[in-house]
Amino acid sequence: MSGLGKVYLVGAGPGAPDLITVRGARLLAQADVVLYDALVTPEMLAMCERAEKISVGKRSGQRSTAQTVINQRLVDCARRYQLVVRLKGGDPMLFGRADEELRALELEGIEVEVVPGITTAVAAAAATLQPLTKRGVARSVAFFTSSTAPDHPEHPALPETDTLIQYMGGREAAATAERLLAQGRRPDLPVIAVENCSRPDQRVLRLTLSDLAHGLNEGLEAAHGPVLVMIGEALQRREHQPADPQPERPA
Repeated sequence: MSGLGKVYLVGAGPGAPDLITVRGARLLAQADVVLYDALVTPEMLAMCERAEKISVGKRSGQRSTAQTVINQRLVDCARRYQLVVRLKGGDPMLFGRADEELRALELEGIEVEVVPGITTAVAAAAATLQPLTKRGVARSVAFFTSSTAPDHPEHPALPETDTLIQYMGGREAAATAERLLAQGRRPDLPVIAVENCSRPDQRVLRLTLSDLAHGLNEGLEAAHGPVLVMIGEALQRREHQPADPQPERPA
């Protein structure tokens, strides 16, 4: 089909505007239109000054744009504009509904390119100075979420791996801990929860698997920002490891 624009699925990274890739930032500056997620920050949107900006935010438990509507908007934009950016938090190919958007665009013969982003798990490991793998301790990592499709079980089987990373884990983390304890995991297994990873208001909470079974305290369970929960022996604090960074306070 002639006269169609090109769509880029761009990963915005975990939140901090300077953690987007150079390619992603260049495309934002060149874009004619940007369709962005709820987790994309105003600082990130400032990079696409010349573009029309369309919010298609999706937040768990809140009213959001249906995925079918987002798919159609992408198709419509590709028919009107030459350079279309679909800006997604983290990496588009991990819990980003990229498969559905790719299918919709491919069906219409629209050219698509994916620009990867730093996924939150990797950013959280960096922010806490806590590697997800460790020689002799952890050689496997699994990313999972409790969010499922309507026709799938509410609590799918947990992956068998050394380090577990639960995306969107705020209210679901306690149930995950209970299931892991029932499977025989150690009650004192280290856990790190990170809210608003890489942003000025980032919060880090360290606890054990037994603690987590009682819920995330200090307000993280009802956090306003996204919460990532990391579980595993590799997350044990090192002897001389510095304290976790605290949220920046307004001047």
